[in-house]
Amino acid sequence: MSKSNIYFILNKPQLSENIGACARAIKNFSFRKLILINPKPVYPNDKILATSVGAKDIIKQSQIYDNLEKALSKIDVVIATSARFRNKNIKHINLDDLKKINFKKKIGFLFGSEASGLSNDEISYANYTLQIPTNPDFKSLNLSHSLIIVAQFVANIIKLRGVTFKRSKKVKSASKKEIQAMLSLCVKNLDEISFFRPKEKRPKMLENLRNIFYKMDLSDKETRILSGVFASLGKKR
Repeated sequence: MSKSNIYFILNKPQLSENIGACARAIKNFSFRKLILINPKPVYPNDKILATSVGAKDIIKQSQIYDNLEKALSKIDVVIATSARFRNKNIKHINLDDLKKINFKKKIGFLFGSEASGLSNDEISYANYTLQIPTNPDFKSLNLSHSLIIVAQFVANIIKLRGVTFKRSKKVKSASKKEIQAMLSLCVKNLDEISFFRPKEKRPKMLENLRNIFYKMDLSDKETRILSGVFASLGKKR
């Protein structure tokens, strides 16, 4: 297991202080990878650098994207943090379940904005949702506090609890980019037969499709087969 495979992803962060504190928390536990999606403050700025204290290198090496799909394209497993239980067909896990995650893969921990967290549409890109146990009457955690709890727990797993997986080395998991390409081909064909009806339900139907494909642990071969199926269906018309 390697800490270089772990990514901390801040979706639409709003406060400079929180971004800097998150960078500091990442470095506290010897992680390196910070991704930001549409940060509200000018990035980086003096306040971010000041609150990151000795973690300015994390800020300078961070990656910025303008949308969630691009940010996740190279991540194998996305774990979305949420204080709310989602009534969706997605695997809900707790901190202790992280011991079962294969940290040899590229793992992304996705955190929502301070004001609204993650929407159901954003959650649909995840393989799992993770809820940090808190006071049930007061579940809201500061963004940087949530991140540091996850970072500490994962660092401890990597250090002390190696996990053996029996999956054949010949089987390679599909990347998010491969799944996205397959899904795009599927959606293109569905659009051509006017599947998404009525039109106002299209966003919700796309969200449900992502939930189906992203929660499946598809191999790269399986993804290619499905892409071939969708391409062939398109030609038949």
